[in-house]
Amino acid sequence: MNIFKGIFKARDKPKNLGGGTSFLWGGSSSGKVVNEKTAMQMTAVYSCVRILSEAIAGLPLFVYKYGDDGSKDKYLDHPLWRVLHDEPNPEMTSFVFRETMMNHLLLTGNAYAQIIRNARGDVVALYPLMPDRMTVDRDSQGRLYYRYRKSSDDAPEVSKNKPHDVILAPSDVLHILGLGFDGLVGYSPIAMAKNAVGLAIAAEEYGAKFFANGAAPGGVLEHPGTLKDPERIRESWQSTFGGSANSNKIAVLEEGLKYTPIAISPEQAQFLETRKFQINEIARIFRVPPHMLADLEKSSFSNIEQQSLEFVKYTLDPWVIRWEQAMNKSLLLESEKRDVFTKFNVDGLLRGDYQSRMTGYATARQNGWMSANDIRQLENFDRIPEELGGDLYLINGAMTKLQDAGAFANITTTETEETSDGQNKSGAKPRKSPRQGA
Repeated sequence: MNIFKGIFKARDKPKNLGGGTSFLWGGSSSGKVVNEKTAMQMTAVYSCVRILSEAIAGLPLFVYKYGDDGSKDKYLDHPLWRVLHDEPNPEMTSFVFRETMMNHLLLTGNAYAQIIRNARGDVVALYPLMPDRMTVDRDSQGRLYYRYRKSSDDAPEVSKNKPHDVILAPSDVLHILGLGFDGLVGYSPIAMAKNAVGLAIAAEEYGAKFFANGAAPGGVLEHPGTLKDPERIRESWQSTFGGSANSNKIAVLEEGLKYTPIAISPEQAQFLETRKFQINEIARIFRVPPHMLADLEKSSFSNIEQQSLEFVKYTLDPWVIRWEQAMNKSLLLESEKRDVFTKFNVDGLLRGDYQSRMTGYATARQNGWMSANDIRQLENFDRIPEELGGDLYLINGAMTKLQDAGAFANITTTETEETSDGQNKSGAKPRKSPRQGA
């Protein structure tokens, strides 16, 4: 237990037991260096990061306010609406900002943005900060602070009139963190699974070198005698038969030379199977369905829609909640946290096929909890005017309480008020029950 206590320290990067390299970033068991840049060169990692980043960036993001009757209405006049929905800063759109922040979050486990406020405390701009230059720590009194190392590529609003290291208060930083050990900083999924990513990098590099060598295994040139200049023969052989451009050339061996291959074949090494497994392994790290990485081996017409719904439910939803709670905590004033909140709209991703949607709408319409305009709004259709019944809530008239079944047969009096001469106010004769005489 003491070993693990020494490895996982709060707000400190753990160290390898066997060396001085970082436990999170650095060498893997395959011998390949794994960091955010080398990992992104893997197509599977790049695809997973792109899928999740673009999914979060493309979701509608709104600011809502609770009404007096408990309703939730879009708060278009709130200063945060323009920042989150349109442009967080003069240099970025909302899509680019969220895509960049999500990219940082997936690769490093943390996403930071500096909050720029006006004199009233309202948020007027958000600028992404590079997570590799941010440090989260506590001062002598136990209060959190953020130390950011400036660079020349930072936005002017971030770096102007400030020293080389910028100290930021928690109220000035939007911090979205992934899974971590202390709840203050997150650890990268890539870093925690660096051995799996390193194996994928090694397999890809092996395949590249194999085909660069003309898809021919390496070997040994044997000579019965003693060679005076073996380096010259090696270079001559490599220049003549090495590389993909020289593949399938016929070698003519002289003076008793004999070529013996020594490397195992790709089939023996199960090269293709290894690469396929590592792609699934990386998809498992990010919890992305394999069919979204163009692996359709276990996907069919009947289950692919369910896999897509599970992607929204079990993959996107946790990230969405992290975003929403971080924004509500850092961007809203204390006086408005009770009534104002931010929320992503994921309903569009949960929509089924056309037939399923229409069946659901029909059920909702017939049971009175959706109007025609409610349905048309979800389908992005124009509203029906109120005078034409677009806002009416209708129910199926056959629905009645069990105790009232057959009550119509026991009616003995008319529902209208009768006059003294035996006629009602409309002038018609009163109706009689079938049980009454003629």
